[in-house]
Amino acid sequence: MNACGHRGIAALTHDELRELALLYRQTAADLSVARDDPASAPLARYLNALLGRAHNLIYSGRTPRTRGILQFYARVFPAVFRQTLPYTFAACALFAAGAAAGAAMSAADPSFERVILGGRMMDTIEAGHMWTHSIVSIKPLASSAIMTNNISVSLAAFAGGIFAGVGTVYMMLFNGLLMGVIAVACQRAGLALSLWSFVAPHGVLELPAIFIAGGAGLMLARALVAPGELPRREALTESGALAVRLVLGVLPLLMVAGTIEGFISPSDASAATKFTIGAAGLVVLAGYVTLVRGPATPVTEDSAPQRPVTEGSAP
Repeated sequence: MNACGHRGIAALTHDELRELALLYRQTAADLSVARDDPASAPLARYLNALLGRAHNLIYSGRTPRTRGILQFYARVFPAVFRQTLPYTFAACALFAAGAAAGAAMSAADPSFERVILGGRMMDTIEAGHMWTHSIVSIKPLASSAIMTNNISVSLAAFAGGIFAGVGTVYMMLFNGLLMGVIAVACQRAGLALSLWSFVAPHGVLELPAIFIAGGAGLMLARALVAPGELPRREALTESGALAVRLVLGVLPLLMVAGTIEGFISPSDASAATKFTIGAAGLVVLAGYVTLVRGPATPVTEDSAPQRPVTEGSAP
């Protein structure tokens, strides 16, 4: 234990950790025997103190490290994204299908737009105004509300996978449907440029983040419905570990997107400026998730020697 210094068990090698676990169990067993012998009371006190020190070292837990968080976003998340890319594509395809359906139904029957968007929003669009003007006057509050809403949508898309994917599929299709309906309504009112210049700055981050969260939900659904050769519980455990990493990985994207949507997207900046910001964001995001190297070894849950369940083990 003296070799651990101030770094705790992080200072030990893999072989030293295995030896520590073995010695811990042996000492716990010796303490149990010593406690049954009154003549061995001094030895029992020594072993109890020694075992207590080892227990505090092993099970004291670890404080979160900034380096670990940076490592996750700098190396782990891009690798997990690439590993699970087919699920993200599937979520994107569902969104696109919903958008196509919404656009087709709106083009065929303009009254469908009012059913989906509501009378107030449609009155604003038909008057030739964007409904986003109200954001400008309450930027900080609006930005916070947008972040909360985006995160809620992403978490709902992820959690919907627990219901055999029905919730996830619904979230992807319905949000795509909304996008398709809004696009046709704005096109008909001559607001196409206003719409897409509004969407571009934040949408290049927000939409991929939602697709990734939806893909995480589809991963859970597949583990439940079609676990393959693994038992369902094991398949769900493995898929869940990757899915949670995906959801954690998109949170910063949603926060940045919410800030942009609250401050830049509804601003009076020119359409060219907004499209440039969107293009820059897309390039940065694409480079981040495709070019950043993953960790040298597979990401696994850190393990510590398990505390032996023996009579007389140290508290």
